[in-house]
Amino acid sequence: MVHAELTVAAIVACESRYLVVEEIARGRRVVNQPAGHVEPGETILDAAIRETREESAWRFHPTGIVGFYYMPHADGRHTLRVALAGQVDDHRPRQALDDGIITTHWLTRGELGERDDLRSALVLRAIDDYESQPLMPLARLTDMHDAP
Repeated sequence: MVHAELTVAAIVACESRYLVVEEIARGRRVVNQPAGHVEPGETILDAAIRETREESAWRFHPTGIVGFYYMPHADGRHTLRVALAGQVDDHRPRQALDDGIITTHWLTRGELGERDDLRSALVLRAIDDYESQPLMPLARLTDMHDAP
């Protein structure tokens, strides 16, 4: 039986630059989109909004689904990542960022492609999909929390 961790990532573009966070993950300094785990009882959209606020101090407004990404890891973990596109507003520069987050950056696809410190291949894959494919509607995400 495969146990997958459900995670979200926010793909935010503004004037050809993408919002990314610089963080410490598994002892390494890496660059990633604002991202994290979906908590019990939380919807995928709520998780993306919360994670973006906690990690970047920006309020995220999802507008569409970029893609779903399944990634097995060498240590036996499996991740299913839902990448959501959207815009941000209401920046709170004095807000303390989540544990492990060092700072945020707005970088172009080219700048990200030149880096050797991306957290995973999913960082560029989601951006490439965002740039090359139409977004799926948010209505494709069905919240079954109240289903019998």
